[in-house]
Amino acid sequence: MTNNTVYPFFNRELSWLEFNTRVLEEAQDLKNPLFERLKFLAITASNLDEFFMVRVASLNDQIIAGYNKKDSAGLLPKEQLDKITLRVHELVSEKYNTYLRSLIPALKKEDIYFKRPKNLTDEQRIFVEKYFFNQIYPVLTPMVVDKSRPFPLILNKSLNIAILLRGNEDVEPVFATVQVPSVLDRFILLPCENDKKEFILLEDIIKIHMDMLFIGHEILDMACYRITRNADLSIDEDGAEDLLEEIEQSIKKRKWGNAVRLEYEKNTSQEIIDYILEESEAFEGGMYRISGPLDLTFLMKFYNLKGYQDLKFENQIPLPSITVQNNNIFEAISERDIMLHHPFESFDTVVDFVRQAAEDDNVLAIKQTLYRVSGNSPIISALAKAAENGKQVTVLVELKARFDEENNIIWAKQLEKAGCHVIYGLVGLKTHCKLLLVVRREEDKIKRYVHMGTGNYNDVTAKFYTDTAIMTCNPYIGADASAVFNMLSGFSQIQRLEKLDIAPVGLRKKIENLIKNEIRNAKEGFGGQIIFKMNSLVDESMIRLLYEASEAGVNIKLIIRGICCLVPEYPQVSENIEVRSIVGKLLEHSRIFYFYNAGQEKIFMSSADLMPRNLDRRVELLFPVEDECNKARVKNIINLYLSDTDKTRILHSTGAYSRVDKRGKEPLNVQDYFYDYIKNKIDNRFNFNEITEFKPRTYEE
Repeated sequence: MTNNTVYPFFNRELSWLEFNTRVLEEAQDLKNPLFERLKFLAITASNLDEFFMVRVASLNDQIIAGYNKKDSAGLLPKEQLDKITLRVHELVSEKYNTYLRSLIPALKKEDIYFKRPKNLTDEQRIFVEKYFFNQIYPVLTPMVVDKSRPFPLILNKSLNIAILLRGNEDVEPVFATVQVPSVLDRFILLPCENDKKEFILLEDIIKIHMDMLFIGHEILDMACYRITRNADLSIDEDGAEDLLEEIEQSIKKRKWGNAVRLEYEKNTSQEIIDYILEESEAFEGGMYRISGPLDLTFLMKFYNLKGYQDLKFENQIPLPSITVQNNNIFEAISERDIMLHHPFESFDTVVDFVRQAAEDDNVLAIKQTLYRVSGNSPIISALAKAAENGKQVTVLVELKARFDEENNIIWAKQLEKAGCHVIYGLVGLKTHCKLLLVVRREEDKIKRYVHMGTGNYNDVTAKFYTDTAIMTCNPYIGADASAVFNMLSGFSQIQRLEKLDIAPVGLRKKIENLIKNEIRNAKEGFGGQIIFKMNSLVDESMIRLLYEASEAGVNIKLIIRGICCLVPEYPQVSENIEVRSIVGKLLEHSRIFYFYNAGQEKIFMSSADLMPRNLDRRVELLFPVEDECNKARVKNIINLYLSDTDKTRILHSTGAYSRVDKRGKEPLNVQDYFYDYIKNKIDNRFNFNEITEFKPRTYEE
């Protein structure tokens, strides 16, 4: 490497769009059950909504502000936006082709139909009319635009119907709009014979009866449309006397941010489009003519229809931990460090840990960080119970967790009412680490029990996110955890930690030093191996260091679910780097960092991805896996991820992903394998040291 070396980078936003393409591929995969394919299509649509609300909105803000700095891929904000718009048009076309040409015909084979108004039977027309007047009509609010009534501010992501009207005295057509009520079901079951299930969409029922909303006017034209707005919170934390109140106000503003995308039905007239454009600001993220129902996220609710379990994945109930044999969690942790692998091992172990701590007379204090929790969180209930039982309970609730702010505000207030000491995050930083500390009196001594994880303390997402965690009573880790909480709750500055590393203080430096150590070992002939598993790889300096390691002969394998700005297989730069992405029925969320270290292997888990925001603008945690049995288990997990042939895609230097070449390989769906593996071992406790030996490829090989 020289100072003049020009390294290649993929654009972050375009890389994310390729990730969403891989999600769409799961909707197209005929091996997936039909309702699961519908669900993947809904996820694709939901992902794209958030992409526009946050990423495209951010680029638009940069353009408005005149920001002209190129990104690591050499693109200006306007160039990025142009490429995004082009790629999204392709993605939207592919998404609706999948819906109309693959999923709808597949539903018909199962006797499930979405009917158009013109195809309704007489019985169904009578039903729809009654349904409209009894259920829909009282909720609707038609809004006419004229000299006295300006064009209304359209709610973010709401589905609306634009109408052109003419009354007896009107010279020019009058524009009106009706919001399709989100409080009502988007799809309605129709009466029909035999075992068929026939549905009609809510907007179609409203269209049929639109004349009832504008009596005395002629309906000239109507079409559905949808506006996506900037929903990225911008908070002046330094100027906010009360962060809680500031965020509550920002949530309200989110509904009315600048417009970034317009979607409209394929048959929408130019007159309606022109009117919306005239009355709205520019849609910098693009305008999209949709060949099908707008907003396919409704398919997520359709997935939950009862009676179609045979069209879904087999229900895999999370299993008990294979390393917790003692009902007393404190005794179990005292025997050895416990590793958890969710969702294959139940999150109940973590919930039980907090519940036991809440009821245990010897527990003095509980301290925990909360980033995202479920709507009916047993963790929250256990913490509240602990406070009521007289424990010293301190909870850091991150109010700035995007799109979960409102939920977290509710929980924060509930915890305060229960007597917990609640911290509302830190000014300028998001607290994203997953850390739980229980302080217990044992034989006139204080003993600390710690849980550290890669995923949120969320019992719902823990059922379909893959995450790993360590539970330990290691005194050094306990002391480190106390130091971290003292930093979060007060003005204490961390001088030195024995086992843990946190961002933004030392986590970046730790990983950099570990990579540099592999470079030195490779150059000295000891071989070098790095394996990272994470959600995203964006940080430019980390990527440059990985390029340097590759050039030195370090063998690098990256398992990255989403965004990857590193270009693999690039001549003389990244020829020793392989990038894989696994997208399947579970969302890969665990972060694991493996370093060969000249045979003295080091393994870490973390809440952080290698992104600037994680390394520099968040409180994140990197923690070691030191128990030999747990290390053997993690190495086995890594090997299995690298052996998957079913859901793995390989990233190439062109930016394209391809499926694994299965020739000569044993078929393996790693997510199914993990569940079956634990299920088979659950009644036969075993020694992880007996697992097939993990043998990394060294420099000489």
